[in-house]
Order: sequence, then C-alpha cells, then structure tokens
Amino acid sequence: MMMAYMRKLCQKLRCTRLYYTYSREPAMPLDRKPGYLSAYDALECALESGDTVFIQGAAATPIPLVRAMTDVGKEKCLKNIHVCHMHTEGPAPYTDKDCKEIFHSYSFFMGANVRSSVAEGNADSVPIFLSQIPVMFYRKIFKPAISLIHVTPPDCHGYCSLGTSVDCVRAALIHSKTIIALVNPQMPRTFGDSVIHESHFDYAVEGDSRIVTVKAKAPNEAESKIGRTIAQNLVDDGATLQMGIGSIPDAVLTALNDHKDLGIHSEMFSDGVLNLVECGAITNHKKSMHKGKIIGSFMIGSQKLYDFVDDNPSIEMREIDYVNNTHIVANQAKMTAINSCISVDLTGQVNSDSIGTRMFSGFGGQLDFVHGAGIASDGKGKPIIAMQSVTNKGESKIVPYLKQGAGVVTTRAHVQYVVTEHGIADLYGKSLSQRAYALINIADPKHRDFLTKAACERLKVLPSP
Repeated sequence: MMMAYMRKLCQKLRCTRLYYTYSREPAMPLDRKPGYLSAYDALECALESGDTVFIQGAAATPIPLVRAMTDVGKEKCLKNIHVCHMHTEGPAPYTDKDCKEIFHSYSFFMGANVRSSVAEGNADSVPIFLSQIPVMFYRKIFKPAISLIHVTPPDCHGYCSLGTSVDCVRAALIHSKTIIALVNPQMPRTFGDSVIHESHFDYAVEGDSRIVTVKAKAPNEAESKIGRTIAQNLVDDGATLQMGIGSIPDAVLTALNDHKDLGIHSEMFSDGVLNLVECGAITNHKKSMHKGKIIGSFMIGSQKLYDFVDDNPSIEMREIDYVNNTHIVANQAKMTAINSCISVDLTGQVNSDSIGTRMFSGFGGQLDFVHGAGIASDGKGKPIIAMQSVTNKGESKIVPYLKQGAGVVTTRAHVQYVVTEHGIADLYGKSLSQRAYALINIADPKHRDFLTKAACERLKVLPSP
C-alpha cells in the first residue's frame, strides 16, 4: 500500500507543470519538490524496457543508484536498456554477462571497470572528442529517459551542486525525461556550471558516504625525468596548463614548484595542483580568461582534493564543450597541453586509446587541447605528448608502424613535441624522414638500431644527424 501511494505521489509531483515551471534549465527553480525514496524504489518507479539511462561519472559516479538500476533491471526482467556515460568509477554490474539481454553500455570515454566487457562484446565504446559529447544529447543521438546523478544537499535557496563532475552532465539533464539524484552531504559543493535546483529532481535518494577517492601513483624514475625535462624546457612562467590523465602529467606538476603565475584550464585535474597552489606557483593571475580561477570540468583524487574544492570560489567547474572548445583553448595565455599516449609511430601518429584492436580508453580531450595549443592566438602554445620510451615488457613505444587495429588519436599533422626520458623531439615542420630521425633520437638506445633499419625500409631514406 505504501509503495503504491508513493508511486502516485511521485507521479503527481513529476507531472506538476504550472506557469513558469516548464523550464529544463537546471538553474531555474520549478514550483515543485522532489519525492524522496530509497534507491531501489526510485528506480523501480522509473525504469522501463527500452529506456536510455545516463550515468554521471568519475568521482561523482552514483554507485548506489547504479546498483539499484541493475537490481531492478534483473528483477523486473527488463530488456534493451541503453546505458551511456563517460568514465565511471566503482563496479559496473550492468555490463556483466548475465545482464547482456537487459543492459547495453556505451562509454564516451572508457574506464577500467568496463574494459573487459567491451573486449568481450558485452559493452561498447563511442569514439568521440570530449568537446563533442554534449552535442550527442542536443542532436538527440542519445535521448535519456533517466539520468542518474550525485549532488550536494540543497542550500537555503534549494540549489544543489553537481560537485566533482560537470562535464557532459548538464547536457544530459536538459534532455532527460526523469532525473534521479543521490543527495550526499559528502559531495563537495563547486561553482560554475554545476548548479541545479532540487525542483528538477523527479526522485531524490538520501546518502551519506565518502565519494570515490583515487590515490595518485608515485612516478617512477623515468616518469620523474620526463616531468623535469618538460618543466625545465617547455613550461614557461605564466603558462596556462592542461594535464591529461596519468602519472606523467602528475610528474610534470611535481617539477613545477619554482615556476611563477601558472594557471589551470584543463578538462580534469587532480591532487597535483594542490602543492602548486600552496607554494604559490599556481596563481591564475596571468590567464587571459577567467583570471584568478582554476577552470576544470571533472576531477578525481584524494579527500584532500575534495576538501580543497569544497565551497571554494576560486574553482569553477564548467561544461566540457566549453572547457575543451578548441577556440577557447587557443585563447588561453601560453597554453601548454601535456598528454600521454600508448605509442607513436615514426611519422608522428599518436595512439592513445587502444592496444591493437583492444580498446583501452577513448579520444578524451587530447586532440581538443593539442589542436587548441597548436593554433594558440598568442603564438606561444605548446602541445606536448609525453611517454616512457619502453613498455613494462621492455618493448619500444616508438614504433615503425602502429599495431594492427590501433587507433590514431592525434594525427601526424597535429603533433608537435614528443618527450621521453631520453629527450624532446620537436616534429613541427619536419619531413617524414626528419621526424623519424628525431623520434629515433629519443627512443630507448637498445631499440635505435632496429628503428633506424625500419625507418630506412619504410621511408627509403633517413638523414644523417
């Protein structure tokens, strides 16, 4: 009886559309209140066969809602539910083999929790630039029936914050029929495009648990050397930084303590920025846009990072189609984009998303920022690709040809600086044979003879030093 009553009550609340209560703009208050239910009851009310469900990602992954969605799908014997998301954290039970007929996952950027499912055909990935993900919602390529999100409790005006992950969430919410929010006092309150009024929630679920934390992996000797090489040779005082995901971008940040007036404009950031803010290296004072502000779109890191950003007006979390917009990137002062990769061939093609045919991650924001830095309006942008010269198995990451099936994320026309622990190769304006020589020169010494022979076979000619 109680469940039936709650369903009717929530349906009434969802259907209330008075004057000025029709807007899908998340910051516009509506004349209604969300119904509070358990995670299971909320999903049982909302989830149907054939639905498309969007899940907020990274540190903001609403794990209790994901678990409830999976349980409801199984128990109601639902079919053909499409689940779309960026990189999510925690378990992804909807990609298990026993859910194959119920759910099908589409990753816009793949996390470790779905890699094996994608490889086995139980899930899928969508190759797309981060800057273009919101467009898929606006063009209705993905039409969410339900969005599962993770927010702060409402303030005195009823406003919640999307916290650590804004990225493509706002675009998904605007186009969702139903919004289910996990309301958690341990989600840090952030500013920028993260605002959503509680009246937009169709169902709310109370929670009180720590959000996902990730401990940064200490860089090894080679990564530390790469970090120092980039910091000492390619990062100027007053530069605006973008850091991709990985231990190498973190190693660069570790080596920047003596720099001055650095700024941050990056799709994501993590703990590496904290020490630089504390020591005064990051001031954001020389930025051409959003002076004095760290601009990001999502974050993941330690509890210390979340405490730092909580209610901190010097941090703005903006939509991914703004942060990664090539023209916005190009207008940053001394834009310096630092990204890592899986391999680079002798012509400068950069593979970052797959190991052969096996998908590993996605396009991400690499090319958004590589291209933006490359066409920087002040002429001082620096697009940097950094990697160790060898894999954990001792294989060269600079290769004659990319592995069969490997994808090109950054083209040879976009690449400029490639950095390993053995030095810097500047490929801009270089011919194919000049590129090969420059890349061989920063390869592991054990592999240089082999690469030289391979270059002669592929390119027919290789210039002398």
